[in-house]
Amino acid sequence: MATQLKRNSKYSEAEWTARQELAACYRIFAMMGWDEMIFNHITVKVPDEDGAFLINPYGLHFSEVSASNLIKIDIDGNKVDEDNPWHVNKAGFVQHSLFHRVLPDAHAIIHTHTTATVAVCALEGGLQPVNFYACNFAGQLAYHDFEGVTVREEEGERLVENLGDKRILMLKNHGPVVMGKTLTEAFIKYWALQRACEIQMATMSMGQPITVPQEVIAVHQRDLFMASIPGQAGKAEFDAMVRKVDKIDTSWRD
Repeated sequence: MATQLKRNSKYSEAEWTARQELAACYRIFAMMGWDEMIFNHITVKVPDEDGAFLINPYGLHFSEVSASNLIKIDIDGNKVDEDNPWHVNKAGFVQHSLFHRVLPDAHAIIHTHTTATVAVCALEGGLQPVNFYACNFAGQLAYHDFEGVTVREEEGERLVENLGDKRILMLKNHGPVVMGKTLTEAFIKYWALQRACEIQMATMSMGQPITVPQEVIAVHQRDLFMASIPGQAGKAEFDAMVRKVDKIDTSWRD
């Protein structure tokens, strides 16, 4: 990410960096049109504080999120920084807390309701290997049947069971849950999934898609990262989008 502003003395350096990165991610999602009124969430673990997480204030649009107004919560969704005046959508954190609790590698979790991703989650067969981006995810997506709004903790066992060893869960009729070891990794996975779903929608609107054979998918996935930029997954792409956001508004850094 671009050069950080001076750290807010209220937070550790590690937490302030995480706050700025997460705030930037919210602004990117707003810029890309991946927001949904005041709903949906992107959460990250606070790197130097066990059992603490950052989440958006309930009531703010993604374009209004900043490093300082993000809310720190515990694993049960209770506010840790009580001086923050904003509310937490605890119902929205039920799903995130589940995966943060049981998956040590789920540092960042993204769940939003874009038209393209929800449409594919509502399609028989889900995401299909009919375009370049979709081939990235072949065999790497898990699916979970719709059970209504995800606010009941008893659904958690089924969510975890259906996720298995995957790190993207397509909630049928609802939308995707994308997890990453870092926020930038989760971001780039979400971006590619969004593109895969958009292109599938466009292709199916025109006629019968061409399905990529399994043997070609295997070669594609084998060679996919040969062309990637070395370093932390998604960081170069994330930083490029931060520079675009900064041309619109830099208030996310505060």
